[in-house]
Amino acid sequence: MASITNLENYDSDQHFTPKFIFEALKVEFDLDVASSRLATNVPALNHYTIEDDALSQPWYGLVWMNPPYSKPTPWVEKFISHNNGIALLPITRGRWWDTLWNADTVIVPTPYNFKFERPDGVKRDITFRTMLCGIGQGRDIVAKCGVGKPR
Repeated sequence: MASITNLENYDSDQHFTPKFIFEALKVEFDLDVASSRLATNVPALNHYTIEDDALSQPWYGLVWMNPPYSKPTPWVEKFISHNNGIALLPITRGRWWDTLWNADTVIVPTPYNFKFERPDGVKRDITFRTMLCGIGQGRDIVAKCGVGKPR
């Protein structure tokens, strides 16, 4: 990942998915729906950034979603509605969790020592566990990726 030296416009909600996740998934996505305007390592043909307002745009093909964790509900709702992709999400008590759990998904908790990458390249913990969630085509990909035990 490119080194980011000017973080003036850095959004604290940006946590980049570590490369090992994409290496385990072994897939190229059609669309990254919550891409950063800074450096990214998401293997996707197309990217929506905050400027594109992905929640108002059409989603297509196999999507990758690592949404803002400060307000995941509308992202999770659209992810379920789209019904084809893989998401990296917090394990939480949010209302959206029950909806996601009851949808036709495969869920794999990430390792307990999972670290995100920050725009400056530093690896950083967050205060809660995360999971990979597959829906549609993403179900089989997540189930077979070897990152953790699927549910």
